Amino acid sequence: MDLQAARIALALALPFLGALGIWLSGRTPNRREAVTLSAAIALLLTVLSLLPAVLAGERPAWTFGELVPGLAIAFRVEPLGMIFALVAALLWPINSLYSIGYLRGNAEKHQTRFYIFFALALFATMGIAFADNLITLFIFYEFLTFSTYPLVTHKGNEAARTAGRVYLGILITTSIGLLLPAIIWTWSLTGTTQFREGGILGGYLDGPLLGLLLCLFMFGIGKAALMPIHRWLPAAMVAPTPVSALLHAVAVVKSGVFTVVKVLLYTFGIETLQGQSAADWLLYIASFTIVVASIVALRQDNLKRRLAYSTISQLSYVILAAAILAPLSLVGAALHIAAHACGKITLFFAAGAIHTAAHKTQVSQLRGIGWRMPWTMGAFAIGSLSMIGVPPAAGFLSKWYMLVGAFEMQQFLAVAVIILSTLLNAAYFVPIVFSAFSTPRPDDAATHGEAPLPMVIALCTTAALTLLLFLFPRIPLQLAEQMVGYAP
Repeated sequence: MDLQAARIALALALPFLGALGIWLSGRTPNRREAVTLSAAIALLLTVLSLLPAVLAGERPAWTFGELVPGLAIAFRVEPLGMIFALVAALLWPINSLYSIGYLRGNAEKHQTRFYIFFALALFATMGIAFADNLITLFIFYEFLTFSTYPLVTHKGNEAARTAGRVYLGILITTSIGLLLPAIIWTWSLTGTTQFREGGILGGYLDGPLLGLLLCLFMFGIGKAALMPIHRWLPAAMVAPTPVSALLHAVAVVKSGVFTVVKVLLYTFGIETLQGQSAADWLLYIASFTIVVASIVALRQDNLKRRLAYSTISQLSYVILAAAILAPLSLVGAALHIAAHACGKITLFFAAGAIHTAAHKTQVSQLRGIGWRMPWTMGAFAIGSLSMIGVPPAAGFLSKWYMLVGAFEMQQFLAVAVIILSTLLNAAYFVPIVFSAFSTPRPDDAATHGEAPLPMVIALCTTAALTLLLFLFPRIPLQLAEQMVGYAP
């Protein structure tokens, strides 16, 4: 095993070993949390150690072994996977710091179990990011579903159990019933499941059959939350806020849209899809999801549900950008994976801080809260700017590349959808920020300050990352350009 392969193996092993260490130290909270933070930081350093080689054009690889001849559990670090791995590895230590403040501040039960399954979810995420073929990706995709189920049902009440059934039911049904048959069909046609630049399906399928296979993949990847395969996401909002942040920013939904982009690029191939009218439906369903989810978000008074429907809309930006099939829009799709992660985790962190400090969960209750929680609501404002797509927040960059790519391909429906949804985003985020810093209600005599310090540090850090990604986008932009082999 060479050095780069060892680094891939270490990136996979660290979250798993972290989960084991958390279990062994579970009776001592300080030690348990030290193990969590140590594993998260070690993972970040390991992933960063792979970055120079990928930027230099290398593709580090490692094969764990073969399931059967021709079907290997194998890993390879390519630019898109590097972006996803960096996002997850960077946000895990920040989320862990936030979790310490949240779980202690709300006296949550089963904290050791929480940290164990959180670490296992990161193990699955690394496997998805570095997967070299569809079989490897599918194994870790399923492991991610099962490792996050105990987090969704963490509270243990009837609402949590109901949400867990919806979560597990939809994600397992779509992956087993649609995604797995799509993988088997691909293997039977091509004799391989490996991801390759330019795709592997060229010359094997076209017309309606190509559209059918694309449909199986896109709806089989239920974590991407295309409508109508989206109900699991708002249902999962019963979970603690750090879990919501994991679902929406660090791992679960990002694994969905990451898989969508990877399949389009390295299984179908952009050239194979261009000019195929049977593939046009993906752009239409992504556009529908963006607009409808934004309208539904506008009607939600519960803050976390508003953010959940915002996530459904924002995920379909990535799918829309990929469906445009232009190099620039694909760059925008890759950038939006990172931009949305930093902005949306900030928003969920702020929602959890508000719940912890002020015990408020409804948008209608937030008038004047910015004067008592200025750091929290200031960070919320930055996250909101990124979701809307306004500089100097990172969401502006990804939307810009999407729009330029759409104009390049003369996809004016996509242009109209991006503009309309931007206005809708502003309509459901700007009033929250405005109300938070308006005059407090006369009958609101309750006095409180910010949430526990670890939570405030975490949300301010992710807000800062949202700005830094706009100001210094060179590394993700270089990776995205390598991904499409095109420098704008």
